[in-house]
Amino acid sequence: MRSLVVPLRRLVFAFVFPLLVASVPAANVTVFAAASLSEALSEIAPSYTKATGDSLRFNFGASGALARQIREGAPADVIFSADELRVDQLEKAGLLAPGTRRTILANQLVLVVVADGGASVPTLGDLAKADVKRLAIGEPATVPVGTYTKEHLQKLGLWAQVSAKCVPLDNVRAVLAAVEAGNADAGFVYRTDALVSKEARIAVEVPVAEGPKITYQAAVLRDAKEPGAAAKFVAFLGAAEAQEVFAKYGFLPAP
Repeated sequence: MRSLVVPLRRLVFAFVFPLLVASVPAANVTVFAAASLSEALSEIAPSYTKATGDSLRFNFGASGALARQIREGAPADVIFSADELRVDQLEKAGLLAPGTRRTILANQLVLVVVADGGASVPTLGDLAKADVKRLAIGEPATVPVGTYTKEHLQKLGLWAQVSAKCVPLDNVRAVLAAVEAGNADAGFVYRTDALVSKEARIAVEVPVAEGPKITYQAAVLRDAKEPGAAAKFVAFLGAAEAQEVFAKYGFLPAP
């Protein structure tokens, strides 16, 4: 009887073990992504997991803050930044996997006011008027939308006139929230952020050809725990399926 039990156990193990392995997700990919990407990436994640078996875990925030976290040793597989500067910094520090950096998207800078009875700001020059007392912007030193805002206002010769009114905030969604709540008369955000808001409206669109070059870049990190899966996800971001989702939320194709 004993001689029959052992082969039977081996047979059960040989059958069940492959099923257990197949049921385990291929990888868990941690993505540090700009706050403005939250809706689009949250929509992409379920279909990506269904198609690949890989699960995606997101840490959304200001790109400068995310880059700082990575430099300080925070575990991440992919950085998806709202500007090139922060990716440059990581690359110079030797923190990117060579050859994995890609430009994925573009965006547009806009000025928003509260939708119901908001300030009248038909042109950016009107920001210097007394009617606008508080102007919400991203912190220029760490938040890409703030960097773009300051650079564009300097280009127009307006920064010196409005800088005292500026309220620097931690990320682009904090800027949008300040305008929506009436804590700022106006604020600079990306066009994609304005499109998902029901409480704010676009007062001025900065023409793409005249405004700052706003591009989103993604790369695999040197110390990624899942480098193969991370590279696969970065490649997917440029594929047609992902680009359709990004376009739905108002992002522009990479130049």
